[in-house]
Amino acid sequence: MAAAAGRKNYSARPTGMTFASLAGKHGHTLGVKTGAGILDVAAAATLFRMKAPLTIDEVLAGADCAPLRRLVEKSLADRRGSKVLTPESRAKFGPAVPHPPKIICVGLNYRQHAAETGNPIPPVPMLFNKYENTLTGHRGKVKLPLAVDHTFDYEVELVVVIGRKAVNVPENKALSCVFGYATGNDLSARALQRASSQIMLGKILDGFAPLGPYVVSADQIPDPQNLRVTTHVNGELRQNSNTADMIFNCAQIISYCSRHFTLKPGDIIYTGTPGGVVLGYPPEKRVWLKPGDKVVTEVEKLGALEVTLT
Repeated sequence: MAAAAGRKNYSARPTGMTFASLAGKHGHTLGVKTGAGILDVAAAATLFRMKAPLTIDEVLAGADCAPLRRLVEKSLADRRGSKVLTPESRAKFGPAVPHPPKIICVGLNYRQHAAETGNPIPPVPMLFNKYENTLTGHRGKVKLPLAVDHTFDYEVELVVVIGRKAVNVPENKALSCVFGYATGNDLSARALQRASSQIMLGKILDGFAPLGPYVVSADQIPDPQNLRVTTHVNGELRQNSNTADMIFNCAQIISYCSRHFTLKPGDIIYTGTPGGVVLGYPPEKRVWLKPGDKVVTEVEKLGALEVTLT
């Protein structure tokens, strides 16, 4: 069976665009990355008295984005546009997708990571979930719950953002359901994760799913299976791999999920982490994350995602 028809205007969604969610007094509003800085779409729409989708939720839900493209062009061409363009270094980011219907995660999905943790190659994608409370934006702060755990770990991940409804989609059509891609960090509390046969508790602590800074439209990432993925902790390189090492690629993951439950626009999928996590070291060499650490995870072409632990 093919993917469900989904949104009527899916084929008209913007291409060549890079989106952000900007954090402000009134919640998360849409940002668009340009060569002149991050465009605050809500502020630009007010300034130029033009209509456009004002949140990434609207874009993912299928809003007509032709007005958005015109607003971007107007902001770059008009001298007043400088008022609504902010340098990336000064932008205040929220989670790139602040209200996903589902947060799906894949465990043990890199060969090196399975090997370093002493686990066999899984026969099917190992799925678990996170919730909206775990989301954190670029340059956000994550408070470590030291009262319940001290074994905190990083996990750089390529994140898939679903763009249309998909039910029982075949692998050869699965990537057509992708709206875009983002950088993620599946922060983990290892003692809580291993306290029982269910790993969820170690994964769903507040702020433990940093996401961003951007959602890059899928057309700009023609091959998601050839992207460098890295983690730096306080400037030290800890993970350095490539999505080519995935056991199940993005198309296989999407197809597998859609055979068991409906994927909807805005769903996000953390696709697993490569080798190099703290848990993969011998016990005597493990240096767990601690308050004050700065963790930067990066996926090639998608941007570097920085969080500070407190």
